[in-house]
Amino acid sequence: MTFTRYAIYYAPPADADWSRFAASWLGWDMDTGRTLAHPTGTGLDVAAITAVPGRYGLHATMKPPMRLADGQAQSGLEDACAALAATLGPVALDGLQLARFGRFLALRPAGDQTALKTLAAACVTELDQFRAPAPKAELDRRRTIGLTPQQEANLTRWGYPHVLDQFRFHITLTGRLPKPELPAVEEILNTHLVPLLPAPFEIRDLALVGEADDGKFHLIHRYPLSG
Repeated sequence: MTFTRYAIYYAPPADADWSRFAASWLGWDMDTGRTLAHPTGTGLDVAAITAVPGRYGLHATMKPPMRLADGQAQSGLEDACAALAATLGPVALDGLQLARFGRFLALRPAGDQTALKTLAAACVTELDQFRAPAPKAELDRRRTIGLTPQQEANLTRWGYPHVLDQFRFHITLTGRLPKPELPAVEEILNTHLVPLLPAPFEIRDLALVGEADDGKFHLIHRYPLSG
């Protein structure tokens, strides 16, 4: 399988109850590259609610999707991911909680996030030699939402505005929802997903993923945080 873009994710373990439900909620299993049936009996059009995040799979972005720079290859990126993960330790947080992220719903971490931000920053900076500069059209599109000076600086330097000091860990569960629809979706997720969420919540590995010709992201490899 060939990929057009690569990213570094936190990808929840596929065998946990909460991640199994959340992956089916999104309708995509990036570990196996299979489409999943959405949960039934919710009274919601889950396919429409999750159409955008579904193609990315269940994840939190550590280094945003990137095209490979000239002269770089997937094999080199794999080696660099393994080397980086070997220098970094697992991250423990108090848990996960359902939260509104603008007009999206996402899982956000609870507890001290210092080590988490350090982990994400290392992914952004230490692997950046593999990133090709983003096309101007992509940069212009990101600017349409209105960026702060620091976000603009991040976009220019790292190709994405919400990294380093602007990073906010989140596992996206919906697309952008009309405000009147948020409470009903929250109720379903509070009923079916929130009771399954882990406490404490641990990040034990990093996942290298690739965007294939089908427009969806597929797991390439997991790298244990063994530093």
